[in-house]
Amino acid sequence: MLPAPWVRRLVIAPLVVILAAVLLTTLPVWLLLALAASPLAPGHLRLPRLAFLGIVYVVWDAAALVSLAGLWVASGFGWKIRTPAFQRAHYVLTGVFLRALFWVAKWSLHLSIDVVGTDPDTGMPGRPEIVVSRHAGPGDSFVLIHALVNWFEREPRIVLKATLQWDPAVDILLNRLPNRFISPGRPGITDLEQHVGTLASGLDHNDAFVIFPEGGNFTPHRRVRAIARLRARGLEDMAVRAERLRNLLPPKPGGLLAAIDAAPDAGVIFVAHTGLDKMITVADVWRELPMDKQLVMRFWSVPPEEIPAGEDERVAWLYDWWARIDKWIDEHRPQPRPLGTDWTARRTGVPSG
Repeated sequence: MLPAPWVRRLVIAPLVVILAAVLLTTLPVWLLLALAASPLAPGHLRLPRLAFLGIVYVVWDAAALVSLAGLWVASGFGWKIRTPAFQRAHYVLTGVFLRALFWVAKWSLHLSIDVVGTDPDTGMPGRPEIVVSRHAGPGDSFVLIHALVNWFEREPRIVLKATLQWDPAVDILLNRLPNRFISPGRPGITDLEQHVGTLASGLDHNDAFVIFPEGGNFTPHRRVRAIARLRARGLEDMAVRAERLRNLLPPKPGGLLAAIDAAPDAGVIFVAHTGLDKMITVADVWRELPMDKQLVMRFWSVPPEEIPAGEDERVAWLYDWWARIDKWIDEHRPQPRPLGTDWTARRTGVPSG
């Protein structure tokens, strides 16, 4: 159960700052201990790399909290926090901290990310976009929002799970910006669509409305349950199409349809990525990290005039795209990156990919 907002912000947030200070001042000790224990764990320096990344994340969270506190004071102790100037300041702060976190993660986990296909400004620069992404592990949201903010200079509005508010920096930052936290199983479908429609209304030239139609990460058990629910509702055609998906849960179309209705001038960007799929549980994260892989992201742009008009046609269209993304995932599994790759590239002048 998620604690009350005052507990998260007056108790958990200060504890994170204190923990960050302790970890930062004792960083050499933790790294030496991790280095000494590294022969006990498989992978090249797995424990030191993960210890370093974990400590950096806590310090990153604390630095974000201090910066957010500074913006709150500068806004007149929250008086002008919702004004356009301070909203923009929060997006700039988001970009700075995501850029830093992304750089550290790439360096410590030895990752590379290739982006292929279109981007949110290829089809029509200055057009609002609805970004529809698969859900694949705890890192996919960070990578996608980093791309939108820092690569494409978009201001995202996001529909995400309420449990992410356990992270105090995420909690405070995203609640100050136009986003919606949803508790799965609590609101009804109508309530969810109303939240989505309200959030997607009034998108301007550099906005990107972000939604994950699967509603959660893929697991075989969730796939079976989702298909069973479709059959229980008499949606046999959708259940049959969902059974053909090997890597994705069947999409829940209600939120996307509400967003399209609320933003008829927006295009739609479909997003797929590989490499984060297998990191669902804590055991998965331990097994997969450090990754030493090349990840691939793919964007497809659909202009608003190519979006079907009727509800049934839009549902079929979404399932068509989900089948296309599912096939693309099968064809673009992440490739390992040997630790000598970057050194070889620097020595020979040949890019590592």
